[in-house]
Amino acid sequence: MKRSHPEIEVGLRVGNREEIIDMLSKGGIELAIMGRPPVSPANVCDELREHPYLVIAPPDHPLAGRKRTDPDELLGETFLCREEGSGSRILMIGYLDRIGEGRPYRIVEMGTNATIKQAVMAGLGVAAISGHTVAPELEAGRLVALPLAGMPIMRTWYLIRLAETEMSPVAAEFRRFLLDLGGDYLPKVPAG
Repeated sequence: MKRSHPEIEVGLRVGNREEIIDMLSKGGIELAIMGRPPVSPANVCDELREHPYLVIAPPDHPLAGRKRTDPDELLGETFLCREEGSGSRILMIGYLDRIGEGRPYRIVEMGTNATIKQAVMAGLGVAAISGHTVAPELEAGRLVALPLAGMPIMRTWYLIRLAETEMSPVAAEFRRFLLDLGGDYLPKVPAG
């Protein structure tokens, strides 16, 4: 956007789902990119693109390289995840609860996706994470996607704005710019 509109200053704020919804509802941001549109506040959303969620591990992990991973073996792993309220954590817990049918599992909370990637590469656990977040590490072979039933989980990213609020000209131009790209700005996730 900076190349085609050098006069526009774009700010970026990162937060978990609850923080983003709070910023949007209080007018702290005009647009939000989320994996699941909120019920409240009333909003309008544009589909951006599908993205895959994968369970990642280091390439030398005992479950790597298999054709399929047994849920019991997977549930014995330590799962590295974001904080309460994070969309990726909600997705991961839903998946683990579904395949585990109520069996317990161990999670360790970490503050950022970058920290999670580094911790997985260091062998501290496995993680469910957006494939776009780890595309370079998958391509370089520093991480692998585990072969699991029901994975990847495909979700859509949405561009969200408040329903009853008129966008500023800058936000409207940024929305148009982003939608015109059709998701071509996302990294390609290597096939596992």
